[in-house]
Amino acid sequence: MEVNRREIYRYLGYGTGEPEERVKDLTEDCIEELIRVVSPRSFTRSFPLVFLPDGSMDFTCFRVKSEHLAKNLRDCSEVILFAASLGTGPDFLIRRYSRLEMSRAVVLQAASAAMIEAYCNEVNGQLKKEAEGRGFYLRPRFSQGYGDFSLGYQKEICRTLSAEKTVGITLTNSLLMLPSKSVTAVIGAGKTPCGCEPEGCEGCGKTDCLYRRGQ
Repeated sequence: MEVNRREIYRYLGYGTGEPEERVKDLTEDCIEELIRVVSPRSFTRSFPLVFLPDGSMDFTCFRVKSEHLAKNLRDCSEVILFAASLGTGPDFLIRRYSRLEMSRAVVLQAASAAMIEAYCNEVNGQLKKEAEGRGFYLRPRFSQGYGDFSLGYQKEICRTLSAEKTVGITLTNSLLMLPSKSVTAVIGAGKTPCGCEPEGCEGCGKTDCLYRRGQ
């Protein structure tokens, strides 16, 4: 997978600025080290989507109430439940260097965050081609925690996808995912073309976030 260096620098807090050469060199070292330990896996399932009179959405497998997600899924007739993970390797490296070399641990954290995003985009590209073959257009990937799409739905998505078995994702009591470099999301599919496919920052309403991607 091709990892966007600008994304790594953004996670490190540089925004649109340019880091010094030593940070760039350390970033390249961390990317090489991560590539040796990651084991990317993903799993998806598609379900019919029905908008209910009370404003909620029926995914067949469970129901969701979220105005922000409903806006994202407007004109869709299907949803794709999505899960992806880089495996336990990045977490192991980050824990190890947190004891030995904190600066390296910080860059590993940023690089692995950019890496899971790159992997998700790669899988998304494959899903987009498959959808187009059926005459469908995909909407932006939308994860729990964006807007009013409650993190509580994490349980339902992981249960429906058998995420522990299919991707190796488990949930803590506070609904955080292990391994930490994992993503679950909902992707809408509809017959109406979508003008653009924003993701992450572009789909999130938190405009004051320190790590927001420049637009």
